[in-house]
Amino acid sequence: MFAVFRDLIRYNVEFAIGAVLVTVIVIFAGLSFFSPVDPTQIYLAIPDQPPGAQYWFGTNSRGQDMFWQLSFAFRNTLIFGLTVALISRVISIVVGLAAGYMGGWVDRVLMFINDIFVAIPIFPILILFYFVLRSNLNGFTLALAMACFGWPYDARLIRSVTLGLRHREFTRQAVFAGMSPMKIMLEEHLPYVMPIVFATTMANMIWSIGLEVTLAVLGFTNINIPTVGTTLYWANNHSAMVVGTWWWILIPVIIVVLLFIGLFLLAVSLNEYIDPRSRLRRMGA
Repeated sequence: MFAVFRDLIRYNVEFAIGAVLVTVIVIFAGLSFFSPVDPTQIYLAIPDQPPGAQYWFGTNSRGQDMFWQLSFAFRNTLIFGLTVALISRVISIVVGLAAGYMGGWVDRVLMFINDIFVAIPIFPILILFYFVLRSNLNGFTLALAMACFGWPYDARLIRSVTLGLRHREFTRQAVFAGMSPMKIMLEEHLPYVMPIVFATTMANMIWSIGLEVTLAVLGFTNINIPTVGTTLYWANNHSAMVVGTWWWILIPVIIVVLLFIGLFLLAVSLNEYIDPRSRLRRMGA
């Protein structure tokens, strides 16, 4: 794994840029652990102060220091996106490997379920989910619900790779050696699909964070939990652009766009690394 990371940093400038952008934002989010203020408290600072020496990102109309508020917001947003990605990766790996290797009725049943989740409209379901839970809705519950809809496309991709591995010589040797199907899938096939898993993790984080921001801006999440979406919700609620507190909207939008660009570059770089011809061409071979 270290060798892969070293090669990507050395030969792929897109990966290096994406890694720098994501790392800087992760460090910024990590500063929330050292915050001197409670992100849920309001009117702890002078409201509507523009960015300056005292308040680097300014303050909002609720009397909150935007620097520390956004550090909490991005920490929660990154944790949310990572939670959705990890849970949905587990589901996609299990379904994709089982369908691709087992074949037969197992493949047909799993792909039938997969196609059902592909056809379900996600946004209306999540809005309904909000109206059912209301104040009991927290970040993990929303992440769990969203992860249930974020796996089917990647499960089908993993299945297609596993179908090819199923007829490879090393799979036949593992069968003749007496290895169980579970052991073959985990020890022989899983390493081959891990690059795809890493690439789709970045894409899934972009999807989940973007959807969470959309839901939060519309008020369909717990607005008392600081995230990028709830930050924009309160800015819109206080008519930030009308009253002239542009930094309340512009700064979080710029940072989240940089986060999306960073994750996108990482996903594209990993996708290119998966293809041996693209990898060798990038390395000058």
